[in-house]
Amino acid sequence: MCDINDNPIKLSVKWNGKEYEIPELSPSDSVAMLKIAIENATGVRPERQKLLNVKFQGKVATDNCTLSDLNLKPNLKIMMVGSLEEAIEGARTKPDVGDDVVNDLDIEEEEVDVENQEIYLAKINKRIRDYKINVLNEPRPGKKLLVLDIDYTLFDHRSVAETGYELMRPFLHEFLTSSYTHYDIVIWSATGMKWIEEKMRLLGVSTHQDYKIMFYLDYLAMITVHTTKYGTIDVKPLGVIWGKYPQYSSKNTIMFDDIRRNFIMNPKSGLKIRPFRQAHLNRDKDRELLHLTTYLRDIAQYCEDFDTLNHKKWEKYKPDRITQLAGSKRKAEDSVSKRKE
Repeated sequence: MCDINDNPIKLSVKWNGKEYEIPELSPSDSVAMLKIAIENATGVRPERQKLLNVKFQGKVATDNCTLSDLNLKPNLKIMMVGSLEEAIEGARTKPDVGDDVVNDLDIEEEEVDVENQEIYLAKINKRIRDYKINVLNEPRPGKKLLVLDIDYTLFDHRSVAETGYELMRPFLHEFLTSSYTHYDIVIWSATGMKWIEEKMRLLGVSTHQDYKIMFYLDYLAMITVHTTKYGTIDVKPLGVIWGKYPQYSSKNTIMFDDIRRNFIMNPKSGLKIRPFRQAHLNRDKDRELLHLTTYLRDIAQYCEDFDTLNHKKWEKYKPDRITQLAGSKRKAEDSVSKRKE
């Protein structure tokens, strides 16, 4: 009779936005053999592969570990980061400005045309009606709303690293901790929910004690729009959230994304963040979240209506003296009110 431990292991790997099926392996096969199988499927050489959720006793599994040592779950989807050789070579030279970058800069002229078209408003209403949100933490009275992308906004999902922590954008937890004071926080990624949850776990976001995420949205909450110049694109309409939670609106919501077209339906509510790429080169000098922490705090304290802001000029924002005095007065009144309670 065959030992159950001899049963073949079925695995797949998620890399570069795609899933690859791995041919069946034996429990006695090593991690090195697994990496060779992954190379055959993806083209990424074994020494470039970092298998983020393949662990042995809480640490990255070494090549000589056998698959039976790892207690892998059936049909596990391995989350891999790593680069092809040609991509690494290209990173050593100054990149050309690609079509996606040009399109993203030029797309503003179509924002007005798309924002209020009935066909797209109907799609948003369908998402409001049909999309089910799994609320992790209830919204808090009086808070504004911060909606965040993941890839290249909070996390470099394509660079090579030993752990998810090394791919995390600098000051991420400090940024989220500070923002949580004034904002309810939502994560919205153009990927599947399973991968959102996995990335938040790897980054330590889902278990952090100093802030809480209200909920996650995945690609199913997005809608497709057609632009004259660039054809069909998928976007993240904030109206899906506003329709379900009417306490939020364009007056108190801000969204960060490294791709401008993602907020084409709500251009005044979106802030295009500089993408965080090549984490190993830029980790020590990226200060984007540190500076945006100040901006979010200032507009939360001193701006009553976010519709009056121009997020393209966020780095130059300074509340005027009258606004600062009004904000200070409100904080003092709130403090007195809390003491009375």
